[in-house]
Amino acid sequence: MIKKNVEVVSIGSVRDLPERLGKTVFVGDKEVAVFKLLNGTIRAVENRCPHKGGVLSEGMVSGEFVFCPMHDWKICLDNGKVQEPDSGCVKTYQTKIVGEEVFLLID
Repeated sequence: MIKKNVEVVSIGSVRDLPERLGKTVFVGDKEVAVFKLLNGTIRAVENRCPHKGGVLSEGMVSGEFVFCPMHDWKICLDNGKVQEPDSGCVKTYQTKIVGEEVFLLID
């Protein structure tokens, strides 16, 4: 279900997203890190670690997590929560695939 007042933005083809690597996408004033996981799932999160602003699209991906390239904070790509013992959260964005095209839902 798509909420009202949500901007739907095409970010290209599924084939253009590398597996387990991030891609930075700009939507207006938002900078989003987009990831294609090994199982083919597409995840999108705010592109800044809540700790020191590390660029998450440059982090290592393992399973459903990305590791901040600055201080190795582990962030869940499903819900944006930083894993203990650290704390914090990044905004997550819903993605939708139609055919081969990937869309971000920005609220």
